Amino acid sequence: MNSIFRAAGLAAALLLAGCGTLSRPPEGVVRVAPEAVIPTADPRIVASDAGPVRLLERQIMGEPGQGPTAILALSGGGANGAYGAGVLTGWTLSGRRPEFRIVTGVSTGALAAPFAFLGPSWDPQLAAAYSDGGAKDILAWRQLATFASPSLYSSSALRKLVDRAVTPQMLTAIAAEHGKGRRLLVATTNLDSEETVIWDMGLIARQGGPQGLKLFKDVLTASASIPGVFPPVLIAGRAKDGRIIQEMHVDGGVNTPFLAVPESLVLWSRPAGAVGAGSIFVLVNGQLGRRDAVTAGKLTAILKRSYDSGSKASTRAHLAANAAFAQRNGLAFRVAAVPDDAQANSLDFSEAAMRRLFDLGREQGRSGKAWGDWKPAEAEKAAATGLIVIDAPPARR
Repeated sequence: MNSIFRAAGLAAALLLAGCGTLSRPPEGVVRVAPEAVIPTADPRIVASDAGPVRLLERQIMGEPGQGPTAILALSGGGANGAYGAGVLTGWTLSGRRPEFRIVTGVSTGALAAPFAFLGPSWDPQLAAAYSDGGAKDILAWRQLATFASPSLYSSSALRKLVDRAVTPQMLTAIAAEHGKGRRLLVATTNLDSEETVIWDMGLIARQGGPQGLKLFKDVLTASASIPGVFPPVLIAGRAKDGRIIQEMHVDGGVNTPFLAVPESLVLWSRPAGAVGAGSIFVLVNGQLGRRDAVTAGKLTAILKRSYDSGSKASTRAHLAANAAFAQRNGLAFRVAAVPDDAQANSLDFSEAAMRRLFDLGREQGRSGKAWGDWKPAEAEKAAATGLIVIDAPPARR
């Protein structure tokens, strides 16, 4: 009976949220308020521009003395991000975790990306963020938004998580790594332009101060803000004509489930004779296989089933495209995902559920079972069966 009331309450909240609005100036043009964050150097890269090609081509090719590039891409997946956090900490315990030159994050992956970028010494903070129960209030009923809100839930609990995780000390450490040539990238979706925006978080960290700290937090919050569930984040920027505009940013997963190879780079090929192959690791905070089940005729069940089906299909398609890029350019391509037989729910932020997934990920990361190959030649078969194609990667020393 309690579930019936919950479903009815959720449906009512959805209808009420549909009446909410978010006040914006005409054409997005704003007068700069004292608290507006306008970065001194624009950290935005639009995924369809040539910028990512030049940036990542240089990173992938490697510069003299750098050696092969290792890229880590953390996907979205809500509460399933606990699995990815566990994999990373278990990978540290195995003694085989590489230092990644590029770390990227989308949605829940964006929240974990700064810890992953800073490496094993930040594992305790990463583990705490996903396994100490701090996320249990994100979708609590007391977080339901007001009638005037454009979302079902308030983002206050999400912002508290970000505020607790992101400190001036973290930004100082990220800025130092950025100075060494490493890159931390986070993706959001700009609803105004319908484009993926890649944020150079190291550049924001180098700006520092209260404004840099606020922008860093705003980007992470935006990347995890599922449209309709959480309100969008308005971020000030400068248009080509010099005007200050207000961009509406939401979950990066709207356009891309993970960020390994940006849109403008997918068809790129390494110049003939070039050397410096590396590896791409994609950590999928979710399951990839299809699962037959009778969908209950309730709003909540229909919405959840639709979201799961769409996100899995999108992730498999992106994996196939990225794997083809890696094969064409001589990069190893490794994938980790929540096992299909595991109990996982992207909307279950309870401490027990997230701890269970974290422990599973940590054990698989420690034992080496988490990572496998995704072969482009078998991508069609994988898409048809919903099964990830896994070969055990060779041990790294």
